[in-house]
Amino acid sequence: MKKLFSAISRGVGRVQYNAPVVLTFSLLSFAALLIDMVLGGAANRLLFSVYRTSFADPLAYARVFLHVAGHSGFSHFFGNFLLILIVGPQVEEKYGPAATAAAIALTALATGLAHIAFSPGSAMLGASGVVFMLILLGSFAGASRGRIPLTTVLCVVFYIGRELAGQFAPPEGAVRVAYAAHVLGGVCGAGFGFWFNRDRIFGKTDPETSDPPDDSVMDLRGEGK
Repeated sequence: MKKLFSAISRGVGRVQYNAPVVLTFSLLSFAALLIDMVLGGAANRLLFSVYRTSFADPLAYARVFLHVAGHSGFSHFFGNFLLILIVGPQVEEKYGPAATAAAIALTALATGLAHIAFSPGSAMLGASGVVFMLILLGSFAGASRGRIPLTTVLCVVFYIGRELAGQFAPPEGAVRVAYAAHVLGGVCGAGFGFWFNRDRIFGKTDPETSDPPDDSVMDLRGEGK
């Protein structure tokens, strides 16, 4: 038994908190879900959903950001965070924790304000806008000097097209989905992708990452050009 506990302890010690922003966001959202279930939906109504209300309500300003942490149930939560936990760590590794946290917060703000402005009669909650922001932002990983990856172009076109089709021509019998939040999340991801990679996309590279001089380039015969 002692050897078993020792082995477990060594195994736990090898687990790395590799993506602090994504993991913390995931854990806090899971805690919000559990709290809401214990309170019978009161937490989502009070904090973790966004809807139009009086500007005198101090919690209204918090809900604009916190709605991305709210979910209606385990299916809704896992549907979003399985994707976030797959894509998010790669995005955080590439752009850093600060940029990733800012992207999540700004996406929450944008989707929250858009919902208040254009859907005043309903409430919205969930991290789906953040999911699609991370997907689009992650698609810029292959951006190089003066070039945009074709995979990024296809991802933007297919994704935005599908969500717009769902917004204006939803499938028969489909459940209510915040397609506008999905589209806006994707737009945010594309915008962040261009901004974070602007130097490479528009040809302004750091000397440390620029191509080597011509005299160091070898041809197929191993001779310097």
